[in-house]
Amino acid sequence: MLRIIAGFARADEGQIRYNSTDIRDDYDSFAADLLFIGHKTGVNQQLSAYENVQHWLMVHGAQADEEEVYTLLAKLGLIGLEDVPVRTLSAGQQRRVALVRLWLNQAKLWVLDEPFTALDKKGVAMLQTQFQSHLDKGGAILLTTHQDLTAHFAQLQTLALEYRL
Repeated sequence: MLRIIAGFARADEGQIRYNSTDIRDDYDSFAADLLFIGHKTGVNQQLSAYENVQHWLMVHGAQADEEEVYTLLAKLGLIGLEDVPVRTLSAGQQRRVALVRLWLNQAKLWVLDEPFTALDKKGVAMLQTQFQSHLDKGGAILLTTHQDLTAHFAQLQTLALEYRL
């Protein structure tokens, strides 16, 4: 479902609308406002955390100086691990490398699949603080989770999905 909402797959019927427009009619504008982080981390296992961030910045035409990237990685609990291959990191540390994008992007809509996977309580709290910061700036977040949110979000809308045969 999230892949359909993000425009990566087509629905059998219906439309996905963003700013009152079918995303298929102006996908470039929609994609410019979208940050998608799937269940898989989307990081290169052979690169270091620092190199993954630099690659993401380059691909998206964004910039951050070296000190800013190292400071952010330290903030996310990766101090001392910035320059080792991601494959050597724990699942939670790899998730944190993927989530760095939430601090570096300008996208208005975040579509996140299980962002809390493998995070400890401190990581979940830090992520929810970042969610609130994004919402305070007028952003929107669509996420799936099996965990209860521990922070209060004023405009939270919850949809419970069930799979039935």
